[in-house]
Amino acid sequence: MQEDSRGGRFALGVVGVALLAAAFAVAFRAALSFAMRELAGASDVVSAMSAAPLWARLLVPAAGALLAGVIGRAVARAPSGQGVGDVMEAVVLGRVHLSMRVTLLKSLASWLAIASGGSIGREGPLIQFGGAAGKWVSDRLGLSLDSARLLIGAGTAAGFAAAYNTPFAAVLFVLEVVLGVVVLDAVLPVLVATVLAASVTRAVIGEGPIYGQRAFHLQSPLEFAAFAGLGIAAALGAQAFMRLVSAGERFFHQPWLALPWRTALGGLLAGAVIVFLPEVAGNGYEPLNALIDGKFTLGFVALLLVGKCLATTASVSSGSPGGVFTPTLLLGGGIGFLWAGLLAAVGADTGPAGGYALVGMAAAIAATTHAPLMAAVMAFELSGDYAIALPLVLATAIATLVSRALRRDSIYTAELTQRGVGWELTMEGRRVVR
Repeated sequence: MQEDSRGGRFALGVVGVALLAAAFAVAFRAALSFAMRELAGASDVVSAMSAAPLWARLLVPAAGALLAGVIGRAVARAPSGQGVGDVMEAVVLGRVHLSMRVTLLKSLASWLAIASGGSIGREGPLIQFGGAAGKWVSDRLGLSLDSARLLIGAGTAAGFAAAYNTPFAAVLFVLEVVLGVVVLDAVLPVLVATVLAASVTRAVIGEGPIYGQRAFHLQSPLEFAAFAGLGIAAALGAQAFMRLVSAGERFFHQPWLALPWRTALGGLLAGAVIVFLPEVAGNGYEPLNALIDGKFTLGFVALLLVGKCLATTASVSSGSPGGVFTPTLLLGGGIGFLWAGLLAAVGADTGPAGGYALVGMAAAIAATTHAPLMAAVMAFELSGDYAIALPLVLATAIATLVSRALRRDSIYTAELTQRGVGWELTMEGRRVVR
């Protein structure tokens, strides 16, 4: 590692990246809240869509996706990427192609799609901005390539922490998903950047878990078998969702359907679902909170899962920039809720359905990212519930094993595989295989 990674410039870079990531997260959230409050008179996108007339539920997502597609077309030829796959390539392989300009433009496109009701996550732009901020700061400070790679990793963790208020999971996201191996030189700046970013966002947003403090409990040790079964069910559901998104990409990416009309069609299809089920608008945060609290019926949750998968596929596959991380949390939470209902129907002695929803959230994330420890810790931090820790570890481990058996690539490495970049994990770290 170059000396500047241990010197004052690098330390300054870590602080700068963390503050930039936190400030961007606060500004992004504030802009969304301002738009909802001033334009729709609502506190969130689900409330806005629920109160909107049917024509608005159909056409507003299409209009927002069209605008996002116009921006997407403008930056389509840029050589610089801004997704998690690009961050992985930059940090692990040293192929740094991250542009702050492209990232900001795509973040604007994502904001437009989210504000208009698109079924995508708002967290993707926050995480991706952190990585691009690492590259931008390293360029401003004249740091070496090795130090730039570390700052990109630190910025990615800072963006994750600012997005979810989960500092431990943010560190593990970089270690498990981006690096795939624990590297001390990378861990230290990641830890510092995560603490700074989480502290800033907590000072502005609030300190508590974003899904509220929870207190679930096990009815008996036999319930571990139920959580193991949930791990399998969540893995199967997550695999089905990833395949649905892949099928959607094949449908939308036709030569005759170019940007921005492709994203507009996706927004229109998402709007068609929102017409009948406004709860699928946005990233899924609002219905997920209600689901954990047990406010929905089993029939409605089943309908919500189908609608969310279809609306998210339409939004994401058509090219609207945004993440699927939080929609996947909703998918897993719904599967856990339904799993608890099934167990209750057969007379099993189980705890509250909300506990199964929390474990299902983690299991679905583990199945899509192949990062079980990060997923378990994240669900723990999101809920603040220590009693659920052991079921979380069990279900995420099983979900990852089943998912890897069904599909070698995670949702992130699949993106790189399509571009001809692949690697496998060894005891020495990642090894390029193609």
